[in-house]
Amino acid sequence: MHLPWILTVGGLVLACCAAPLVGEAQQAAKVYRIGYLTLTPPPPSGGVSPPFRDALRELGYVEGQNLLIEARYADATVGRLPSLAAELVQLQVDVIVTIGTPPVKAAKEATTTIPIVMAGSADPVEHGLVESLAHPGGNVTGVTHSPGPEIAAKGLQLLKELVPTLKRIGVLWDSSGIHEGLSLEAQRQAAGGLGLTLTAVDAKTLSELTAAFETMKHARVEGVFVFPNFINFKHEQLILDFVTTHRLPSMFQDDDAVKDGGLLSYYTNWTDVRRHAAIYVDQVLKGAKPRDLPVARPTTFKLVINLKTAKALGLTIPPSVLARADEVFQ
Repeated sequence: MHLPWILTVGGLVLACCAAPLVGEAQQAAKVYRIGYLTLTPPPPSGGVSPPFRDALRELGYVEGQNLLIEARYADATVGRLPSLAAELVQLQVDVIVTIGTPPVKAAKEATTTIPIVMAGSADPVEHGLVESLAHPGGNVTGVTHSPGPEIAAKGLQLLKELVPTLKRIGVLWDSSGIHEGLSLEAQRQAAGGLGLTLTAVDAKTLSELTAAFETMKHARVEGVFVFPNFINFKHEQLILDFVTTHRLPSMFQDDDAVKDGGLLSYYTNWTDVRRHAAIYVDQVLKGAKPRDLPVARPTTFKLVINLKTAKALGLTIPPSVLARADEVFQ
């Protein structure tokens, strides 16, 4: 006996139900636009950092469905960053994600309103990117990859532990980065206690990098420490060719270099940094303000060893070092 009543007012009932359904559909149909700015060359496989992309997917953001990523690559040319950052601002993206210190600087200079999430940077307070880690105060927040300069000294210690006979170490660094200067100073302070002499060569261009190889050969270095700056990243294969040809144990702060033939690396866990940045992006897209999101510092570090390279160099990895390795390439 209730059926006639339902039929009579069914249109009203359906209309009442339709409004929230339409609202939900509109919300589900929203496509977020993320700007992605990095100084690196475009990766051969295309796309953005896999750990960052995968973490976004786990948070419900899927490219081609509710997410569009506008990626801009400066190909290791700092001078291109301002125009690339300006492009992203003109596109009115919802948030700009930056990889490394120069990109976040360029993004900050390009906009004071679009949220910027760092997926790795040197100390953002030292570089004037935020007021403090606890209270960023502007439109920049995210994750710094810098645990402090002491980690570079720890890298020397590990290399010496792996090859106790080492006396002379070449260091490839870039003086344009504040954090590398501080890290190099920490290495110099540690070198005496480790019985090491450092030959630090400043290389910001390909020609300077090529000249650095000659300087290290002249100094008869017995090992090489490589900082993770963008010129070293761009020309990683040249560096690997050099250390392989001259049979030099190498320490990197980038585990991809070890996968490609370097001896070992020790640094912040880059995967965790990129994944953590995705969490910040999610919070920003849900309405959080960067000024209210404290900057995170790295808490996990990764030791990676290439046993094939060690064998080629005639090295036996001490059990004390091997037991601490997070990843080993055979």
